[in-house]
Amino acid sequence: MNDIKQSITHTIDGLDKELREISLKVHDDPELGNKEFHAYNLLTKYLAGKGFDMTYEASGLKTAFMAKYSNSSSGRRVGFVCEYDALPGIGHACGHNIITVQGLACTLAFKELMDKGLVQGTVVLFGTPAEETTNGKINFVKEGIVQDNVDYAMMLHPFAVDGLYGRMLALDALDVEFFGKASHAGMAPWNGVNAVDALMQGFDNIGLLRQQTIPTDRLHGIITNGGNSPNVIPAYSSARFYARSITRNQLKALKPRVENCFKAAALATGCNYKLNWAPLGPVEDVFMNDAMTADFKHYMEKEGIKYRTRTEEEQTSTGSTDMGNFSYVVPTIHPAYGIHTDAANHTKEFAAAARLPRAHQDTIRAAKCLAFTAAKVMTSDTFYQQVVDDFKKGKPQ
Repeated sequence: MNDIKQSITHTIDGLDKELREISLKVHDDPELGNKEFHAYNLLTKYLAGKGFDMTYEASGLKTAFMAKYSNSSSGRRVGFVCEYDALPGIGHACGHNIITVQGLACTLAFKELMDKGLVQGTVVLFGTPAEETTNGKINFVKEGIVQDNVDYAMMLHPFAVDGLYGRMLALDALDVEFFGKASHAGMAPWNGVNAVDALMQGFDNIGLLRQQTIPTDRLHGIITNGGNSPNVIPAYSSARFYARSITRNQLKALKPRVENCFKAAALATGCNYKLNWAPLGPVEDVFMNDAMTADFKHYMEKEGIKYRTRTEEEQTSTGSTDMGNFSYVVPTIHPAYGIHTDAANHTKEFAAAARLPRAHQDTIRAAKCLAFTAAKVMTSDTFYQQVVDDFKKGKPQ
């Protein structure tokens, strides 16, 4: 492994300047999900120039890609992941510009290992759009692209602190619509059927439901249409809700209870309704592979990183990510790494921190450690079997 680790370090250090340039180009031109055309063109052109076999518009998404490089049809296959969509109004406030860096760094380090004959196998980089909205990784899993092309998958995510076992929740999105009857609000309100009343009743029902849900469940929503004029009884209203749970099975149990909140509101107000969950299915919770996580932790601790205990970390519920969908079809890790900021993700302050040289340095360091673990999986039969065994045990639900 020493020659392999030296090669990884040398390759990533040698790419530092151009990876930094890519990071800044992505950061300074933030694009919303499924519209990341600048980032998509930048990354695919770069990878094609490095000699990768490119699949454009992967999984049917205009800004998705798969880059593959192989020196053996019989070796193991590692998958790294890029994200590059931004958030409305606050840009790269989840650090997807440096998530792009970690994916490129690891992938290019493995290409060099293969060119030197230090490992035998395949490296794949998945370019996955719209993590913040329509969750492009779900498409990759639904189409079988992940499980058909890699044996294990890895991605790093920047946060304010380093972490391994913080809970990433399963999530599904619900679009709610109510249909009533318009009438003059001052002249003949009794002739109307108020769709906004139904929506407000639904919000109230959700609020009451929260006291009966487990502490790790999350229910939150916004009004997307609340009528057009206070002088008209609204004939239409709509909202979008997120339901989250600590596991996909618990989310499955929560969803009918959420639906009943809106069905009851429709009944009480005389409205008709439509309820539509996300068409591609839910975002799943992240199933961290224990063997790979422990190995990555070992390398990060050698770099001076200190972690809380697993028990302490598991008391923390964070957000959700479609990397969870990868984690149920192939062994996966999705570690968090700190970028020297006190700011929370999805804030302007975090977006600013993700552009700083220190965040880039933190990303490069963590990417080297991730690549070390990926190389161990690829080269050690014993360790790979541990990874597979952990995956087959499944995640407690």
